[in-house]
Amino acid sequence: MAWQMQLDIVMGVSRGLLYLHQDFRLWVIHRDLKTCNILLDGELSPKISVFSLTRIFGGHQTEAKTNGYMSPEYGIDGKFSAKSDVFGFGVLLLEIVSGKKNRGFSHPHHHHNLLGHAWMLWNEDKALELMDACLRDSCVESQVPRCIQVDLFCVQKLPANRPTISSVIFTLGHEEAVLPQPKQPGFFRERSSVDDEDAIQKMKLLENPIEGSYGVLSIGNDGNLALLNKTKGIIWSSSSSRGAENPTAQLLETGNLVLRDESDVDPEIYTWQSFDFPCDTLLAGMKFGWNLKDGQNRYLTSWRNASDPAPGDFTWRIDIVGLPQMVLRKGSEKMFRSGPWNGLSFNGLPLIKKTFFTSSLVDNADEFYYSYELDDKSIITRLTLDELGIYQRLVLSKTSKKWDIVYPLQDDLCDDYGRCGANSICRINDRPICECLEGFVPKSQEEWEFQNWTSGCIRRTQLDCQKGEGFMELEGVKLPDLLEFWVSKSMTLKECEEECLRNCSCTAYTNSNISEGGSGCLIWFRDLIDIREFHEDNKQNIYIRMPASELELMNGSSQSKKRLVVVVVSSTASGVFILGLVLWFIVRKRKKRGSETEKEDLELQLFDLATISSATNNFSDSNLIGKGGFGPVYKGTLASGQEIAVKRLSNNSGQGFQEFKNEVILIAKLQHRNLVRLLGYCVEEERMLVYEYMPNKSLDCFIFDQERSMLLNWPRRFDIVMGVARGLLYLHQDSRLRIIHRDLKTSNILLDSELNPKISDFGIARVFGGQQTEAKTKLVIGTYGYMSPEYAIDGKFSVKSDVFSFGVLLLEIVSSKKNRGFCHPDHHHNLLGHAWLLWNERKTMELMDAGLKDSCIESQVLRCIQVGLLCVQKLPVDRPTMSSIIFMLGNEEATLPQPKQPGFFFERSSEGDDKGCYTENTVTLTILEAR
Repeated sequence: MAWQMQLDIVMGVSRGLLYLHQDFRLWVIHRDLKTCNILLDGELSPKISVFSLTRIFGGHQTEAKTNGYMSPEYGIDGKFSAKSDVFGFGVLLLEIVSGKKNRGFSHPHHHHNLLGHAWMLWNEDKALELMDACLRDSCVESQVPRCIQVDLFCVQKLPANRPTISSVIFTLGHEEAVLPQPKQPGFFRERSSVDDEDAIQKMKLLENPIEGSYGVLSIGNDGNLALLNKTKGIIWSSSSSRGAENPTAQLLETGNLVLRDESDVDPEIYTWQSFDFPCDTLLAGMKFGWNLKDGQNRYLTSWRNASDPAPGDFTWRIDIVGLPQMVLRKGSEKMFRSGPWNGLSFNGLPLIKKTFFTSSLVDNADEFYYSYELDDKSIITRLTLDELGIYQRLVLSKTSKKWDIVYPLQDDLCDDYGRCGANSICRINDRPICECLEGFVPKSQEEWEFQNWTSGCIRRTQLDCQKGEGFMELEGVKLPDLLEFWVSKSMTLKECEEECLRNCSCTAYTNSNISEGGSGCLIWFRDLIDIREFHEDNKQNIYIRMPASELELMNGSSQSKKRLVVVVVSSTASGVFILGLVLWFIVRKRKKRGSETEKEDLELQLFDLATISSATNNFSDSNLIGKGGFGPVYKGTLASGQEIAVKRLSNNSGQGFQEFKNEVILIAKLQHRNLVRLLGYCVEEERMLVYEYMPNKSLDCFIFDQERSMLLNWPRRFDIVMGVARGLLYLHQDSRLRIIHRDLKTSNILLDSELNPKISDFGIARVFGGQQTEAKTKLVIGTYGYMSPEYAIDGKFSVKSDVFSFGVLLLEIVSSKKNRGFCHPDHHHNLLGHAWLLWNERKTMELMDAGLKDSCIESQVLRCIQVGLLCVQKLPVDRPTMSSIIFMLGNEEATLPQPKQPGFFFERSSEGDDKGCYTENTVTLTILEAR
């Protein structure tokens, strides 16, 4: 893969992260960004995948509590934020540049990981040595050190020292951007103590055992244990970083071989111990799990075969993502899992009522591990993972002196991972043992009949987030695997149910903790895999989401074995909160005599006229809240209490069915916090669009009103500017479609209850496909004062046309003056011309609304005006992109180019323009024939 292609992948991933961190309606932290979670499509465009560890933040929350990619604060303290993902991105970028993995990286001259190696090369001015040699012929040499510097900037130890992902994007894409010098990365230490070095040495010993019967275990001059062959060559060394004055080795009665300093007062302080490095056996007192401070994971590995102790195919370890669970793997394939920890036990392990040992699970900020202690010290027992992948407890018989199997972990066929496929349940006492869950049917009936259940089951009726959906309670089961899920430790079960109903991707829920009456929330998305039935009392129940039609069938069936818990869902409460759901029209027109209305199947709520009429008080004038270019807008209240805004298309508005369809398609496809949200539509007798209601109406109602403009101080205005900019960036670059709005203006910027901006009115927006960058139209539709020169005169439009409109809007926000209709006693220029004159006279601050004087940051205002002038330059090629605009506005240290003369820079000196000033912008829609 050539360098440019790899750089494109890097940029694509960074833009995806920016969307998750900042631009999606929710604030999403991925928490598991790594190379294997970056999928590539047919054109090698990157797609971030695997959202099973994702956390959704609300409001102003910024922090909450796969090795190699985890940031120090997450790996050690369990804290994560957007900066944790930035750390993961830095590791990923470094791996792409070098072609090497961070975890497991080795170098002949040191024991640092890949981050440490990169840091050393950077300080030795040898950064290019890090680059994969295969990229040498295709790379741009100046770009490689920049990528490495950005990487080192991302992986710094303290979150506060790492950049935001928006800064990363600008820095990677702009050679002129000045980069700060990175500090030492997180986890910068050599692996020379009780971690990777010992693990490597242990692996070498197992793979290359001593030949013959000669071997000596000794203590070297450095205080480390060493295993020597008959030529006194070192086969293995403990490599402890802590020195000892009087080192001594001792084999304890527990089976733990320890190295300690006899000078220590406390005899239980060890410089090294074998219990930290289990092989295939877990003894009483050993810790099985994680040291969260240094990332060490203690797990079992099988022998290659019964007579060869070299590492085999099977591992048994604790996964600590989300809710911890134990997992048996053959290579990377899951063979068995314990089920998640539920506060009392691992949900899927067999219930052992009488034992001779006491198990414990330690869960704190430093460690997460399982261990057991013997109640009767005379009993000799061990847990082992044998070469066949069987995990079992053995006890040494006092009579036969042989190891007896007390119980194997995998007891029957239902313990095999995913035995019955997706959305099914395994019942070991039934024949056949696999059965689809209620409401599901086999995906392949033919395979199912031959007892091949791997393809699993699918829903008989798909969920549609409509009224009447509810839940079926499935009792006493091993919970599904945590593949795509969400966890909260603070919710009640009722709150968990409500959260599931709010998300159309949610398929099931339960308590995350069943101790002390139950608490917390665990939600699954999409398929449910690896469920089995238990009969023990401590197993959990799960609530599986069902469409209304399935609930009716089950309620009406006397044969049903399941208790049903039905929750009626409001038709509007859950239909719009869909993560990743896209809408498309099925190209199938139904002709109706005497009407232009054409219905097409939409994955969007279809409102009937009676519902909308009732909500708007029969379109009462008292409910009228505005008039758009294509018709009036009414406030309404649905029966559920939800407030809506209804855009009613006028018959003489000029917007035909194509424009209506265009707006429905575009808005419903878009998911961004700075775009207005479409709730549904109506095509009964007339065409209407139903939006979320914006209580503060539009931006022009504030900034052009003398009294209300005082409610928007400078920080609020700057936040609005940045929100609109991010919304435009999403349209131009980061949504699934490349969209040109073509009618960006203050009246199309709506404000929610917290004055967050939402771009609206997509009736004349255009979609660009593939590599298209420009288009031309004979019919120019837009608003005077906001249209770019090339669009108004020649009908040409591109992303730079929207940039021009954004520049006008930015200058209007700063000045509280309209561009069209602006007047000044000393000249007849519009607002753009006035701003340009002040800029050249070095009187730029005179453009600012005087009411902002007390709240403004002068350098920020000047930067906004300069960016505004850059946006409204005459030639499209001179205008910046939205990504550059966001960086320039948000970074005081960014160097800005000098603007050139704006478009439409001429005085209105004829045809009556000098007879007086315009008082309002009365023309909101312009239709011109392009020349």
